[in-house]
Amino acid sequence: MTTTLETAPATTTAAPVTETAGHAIVRTLEEHGIPRAYVVPGESYLEVLDGLHGSSIETIVCRHEGGAAYMAEAEGKLGDLPGIVMVTRGPGAANALVGLHTAWQDSTPLVLFVGLIPVDHRDREAFQEFDIHGWFDKGAKRVLVLDSAERAAETVAEAIFAARSGRPGPVVVGLPEDVIRQEIPTTVHPPIPIAEGGIARSDAAALVEALRGCDKPLVVTGGSDWTSAASLQLTAWLEQHGIAAAAEWRTEGVVGFDSPSYVGPIGYGRPKPTYDLFEETDLLIFVGTVPGDVLTSGYIARQGWHRRNFLVSMDPLLRGRSGAVSHQIVAKPPAFVRDLVALDVPTKPEWREWTARMRSQQDQFAALPEPRTDAEGPARMDTLMAHLVPKLHEDALVTLGAGEHTNWAHRYFPVRQYPAMVSAGNGSMGYSIPSTVAAALRFPQRQIVTIAGDGEFLMNGQELATARQHGAAPLVVVMDNQEYGTIRTHQERHHPGRVSGTQLVNPDFSAMATAFGGFGVRVERDADIPAAVDAALAAQGDGRFALIHLIVGQREQAY
Repeated sequence: MTTTLETAPATTTAAPVTETAGHAIVRTLEEHGIPRAYVVPGESYLEVLDGLHGSSIETIVCRHEGGAAYMAEAEGKLGDLPGIVMVTRGPGAANALVGLHTAWQDSTPLVLFVGLIPVDHRDREAFQEFDIHGWFDKGAKRVLVLDSAERAAETVAEAIFAARSGRPGPVVVGLPEDVIRQEIPTTVHPPIPIAEGGIARSDAAALVEALRGCDKPLVVTGGSDWTSAASLQLTAWLEQHGIAAAAEWRTEGVVGFDSPSYVGPIGYGRPKPTYDLFEETDLLIFVGTVPGDVLTSGYIARQGWHRRNFLVSMDPLLRGRSGAVSHQIVAKPPAFVRDLVALDVPTKPEWREWTARMRSQQDQFAALPEPRTDAEGPARMDTLMAHLVPKLHEDALVTLGAGEHTNWAHRYFPVRQYPAMVSAGNGSMGYSIPSTVAAALRFPQRQIVTIAGDGEFLMNGQELATARQHGAAPLVVVMDNQEYGTIRTHQERHHPGRVSGTQLVNPDFSAMATAFGGFGVRVERDADIPAAVDAALAAQGDGRFALIHLIVGQREQAY
């Protein structure tokens, strides 16, 4: 089975008879329906920047290549098309690598365009020269270099296809500055359809037989290769049959927060009842992900794999998985769900009993703390969540970087409408602000929230300037505990009482937000949290980004 692009191609004017290769690149991106490109400009790809002038593609001017790459990676998680990022030569490519690694480990479709030195300058250590294949061959699905100007449209179509097909991931396209200036006959290269697989007849027989023979099935959803329609279809099917579903770490929201089938997240810092799911279930069905080191606590959980498991993935190599495999179904999640709901699967009372018990534990885990309004002590994250969560919109979407502050969202944030959580599964810090800017641009009518740590916020906090410039209006919560909290936790475990290299002295982040043109409020007392939340939400409602700088005590943890 194949599928074409879900996003309708943008309306473009009639193609000229001739054009430069740089303009052909932009026109082909338009014809593929690309809505925006995240760029840090450089003289090496001026011809592409010129093509973007007056284009239907929105040019998002970013302040650092790492932030631009993160934004494009988040864009790739939020829709069917790859995120597009453009940088220049060696320094720009080096800075963008962090986003490329995130896209690789998170299986996110991303295309990184890198301006290169002129062809006849190669291998002479020219200004900002680097080896694009040496740098990226091991960290990208493909590395393409446009050495023939006439192949510009073909190369763009091939890059988008490679990023989306099979297991999605990053693709790098090198653009020599002299090649993209060449005038060429205009050519059109239509989008290449993507195979989405499905449940074959033999797969269906094996899956139905396994379901009929089990008493405690568990579906584990993950990845970002989903659609909102598939999310709703799967949720309805699970509820109809009384089957439990857990979410892979940092990918919550495929099965909604309020669904009676949703039994919680599985990943680092997970609560023990969710961890015990792996020990108790007698049938596992992984959809969109594989049982890697995070899901199995470093390849410890379910060692031996004596229970049956099905892995639903478009990657025939099943990269990243551990343990034995009972059965692989080669399908993207939407295709699997499409075929799943058509199967004749019975409903067993044992399934509902098992799911209800696990759901009860999830309800207890996710129950909000009692809101406090008169506490005179220092500010606390549980107080903030108690006041913020009830005021969130039904379609609220949260983005996360990396650190212990993310656990507050995993525990309490009500992910109800897919996509609802965007994060960096590779644990990359600095992701929160760029990803929330991308989400706000992608979904301008939805409420976008990010929860950042003080350490990771300053890695890309300058992208608030990008938010202001392009009208993005997320709500930013900075949990400031004056330390790299996750590393401090490991430090206390291995070297108790010997704090080293983890302590921070921070600026006033609320003043920083104000300086960038948004709303900022600094909160040190618990009693001030309700008013701060109301003021920040009001500013967000007025179309400005808002930031709550919450000063909390060290060692404050969600669980």
